[in-house]
Amino acid sequence: MRDGEIKRRIEELRKQINYHNYRYYVLDDPIISDSEFDSMLEELKRLEQENPQFFDENSPTLRVGGVALNKFEKVEHDIPMLSLDDGFSDSDIEEFDKKVKRFLKLPADKDIEYFVEPKFDGLSVCLIYKNGTLHLASTRGDGHVGENVTQNVRTIRNIPLDIISDNPPSYLDVQGEILLSKDEFERINKERLNKGEPVFANPRNAAAGSLRQLDPKETAKRKLAMFAYYLRKIEGISEKINSQHEAVYSLKSFGFATSTLNKLCKNIEEAIDHKKHLEKIRDELPYELDGVVIKVDSFDLQDRLGFTTKSPRWAVAFKFPAQQATTKILDIEVNVGRTGILTPVAILEPVNIGGVVVSRASLHTVDEIEKKDIMIGDNVFVQRAGDVIPEVVKPIKDLRDGTQKRFEMPKKCPVCGSHVAKDGAYYRCTNINCPKVLKESVKHFVSRKAMNIDGFGSKIIEQLVDKGIVKDVSDIYKLNKSTLLQLDRVGEKLAENLEAAIHRSKGITFAKFIYALGIRHVGEYVAKLLAERFNNLNSLQNATKEKLLSIDGVGEEIADSIVSFFNEKRNLETIDRILGFGVYFIDSKSPAKESKIKDKSFLFTGILSKPREFFKEIIESKGGLVRNSISKKLDYLVVGDNPGSKLKKAQEFNIKIITEQELVELLEG
Repeated sequence: MRDGEIKRRIEELRKQINYHNYRYYVLDDPIISDSEFDSMLEELKRLEQENPQFFDENSPTLRVGGVALNKFEKVEHDIPMLSLDDGFSDSDIEEFDKKVKRFLKLPADKDIEYFVEPKFDGLSVCLIYKNGTLHLASTRGDGHVGENVTQNVRTIRNIPLDIISDNPPSYLDVQGEILLSKDEFERINKERLNKGEPVFANPRNAAAGSLRQLDPKETAKRKLAMFAYYLRKIEGISEKINSQHEAVYSLKSFGFATSTLNKLCKNIEEAIDHKKHLEKIRDELPYELDGVVIKVDSFDLQDRLGFTTKSPRWAVAFKFPAQQATTKILDIEVNVGRTGILTPVAILEPVNIGGVVVSRASLHTVDEIEKKDIMIGDNVFVQRAGDVIPEVVKPIKDLRDGTQKRFEMPKKCPVCGSHVAKDGAYYRCTNINCPKVLKESVKHFVSRKAMNIDGFGSKIIEQLVDKGIVKDVSDIYKLNKSTLLQLDRVGEKLAENLEAAIHRSKGITFAKFIYALGIRHVGEYVAKLLAERFNNLNSLQNATKEKLLSIDGVGEEIADSIVSFFNEKRNLETIDRILGFGVYFIDSKSPAKESKIKDKSFLFTGILSKPREFFKEIIESKGGLVRNSISKKLDYLVVGDNPGSKLKKAQEFNIKIITEQELVELLEG
């Protein structure tokens, strides 16, 4: 690129970044994802470093971003609220460690202690206390001037109005992150949808919008929280604080909430390991986590390292792969599921989210499409977290150009052409023999959590249905080697393996059989509840709605679905055919009579040292039950790190609360 082209590109990037800063910080309504913004900023940094002749003191690379809103009084920070340099790979973190050692003139093999903190995706605030009482709360703003949000901050329950200390410091300046939990974010967005208001793109923007309410009563309605992480200044105490981990401990002793995910690491390798751990568990946390912050722990070393104009030399922010991105809806297709429900699915311009290319996303129901005001051709926010199916969060209405089209649910099934009927919030194909319904039913029936018939992939199932070999799930048990060899790409060995898998599946637990039937709203958990209550199939088939509702964990919708399923003659005939092929129920592991947890129920909240499935299997093998929601009938709530709202409810219900170690002791008893 020639100088003129480079200059124009730099000016264009500065203009775009300033605009997106305004959308993000001022309007709380971004139109690009964080990862796209980071890419633009990185490009601008590179071009400015390579072309110093185009230096501009007002470049967004030299400022934090955002300006104070006029609706709040402006506050000038005594100590600038600087941003941090970013890292995106382990090599970036290792390079940070090398830079620190070079600056301090330390040997390359010298270990430096680092304090690793979760980087919560929220809104930074500065809290100033005088003689132990909250005096001022302000947002970051542009790093030098923020907004006075003291009245709103006072409504946040986990922020102390008075420091917990007999001898509080005469002056205290604390930085923290204002957050919304994932559950509260979902609640607020549902409430806004029901009111016909636009939804927030993510918890960070919801937190910012909540904190910037003109009426503090409105802020108080939203369950904001804060984690304190930086002791910026302290005066009037006798004890000397020498490190970041000591500072965080002091903040906790003063009454501030601090993260249990913080960790003091003896070197950069241990810091990277903790980063990997937090990245692995991020989807299980009650709050959004978009990275970690790695800080030199020693204050003496921090003082020697000092600051650049924009950031401290003693800290780096590592960004996790994005879980949200913006893309375009090219079309909306309709999928037919195993219960005949038609589900609209967005066909997207492929976009990389967290290392996975996403080209389809769930739109759930027509009602949700209408409430979110989503149109074909819209630019949208798409979100993906862990193994959850990607979903469209909201449209970016400002980018509409008039070419967008409204979606209409087809009146005929796209698979079989049968009539489509509305069923509550859903639309359903009225043909019980619809080929797609049958394919999905067979896929569910043979799955690992159901009859566990290994080897039946989608291609084989499609052929079996399309060729008319399987007309009902019970026909699986008619299959033999010679029939299977008629299918494409099925040889002798595969046919033998499939036949053997079919035979092995005939001995099954009652709970798995119930799940395999594919009763609407009856998942694996409810199937276990039903198997526990009803000792045999005949009792379950004749169960009344009232008897089903007496089971803790079975509600109106589930009970109606079960009664309706067993009132359908075709379903009873299918069950009879399955049993006629020799399927029988085996007892699951018999729990020891002396087990301390026999017939006791458990629920988990927070992060445990092992996957929940590990404890679930042990509990069930000893005759206990793991529930997925809280009720007054629950026996134990097992609490790990960062527990969610279940803890408060358990305390209200006087449920016994135990730690992971206490659970282990119970299981060993």
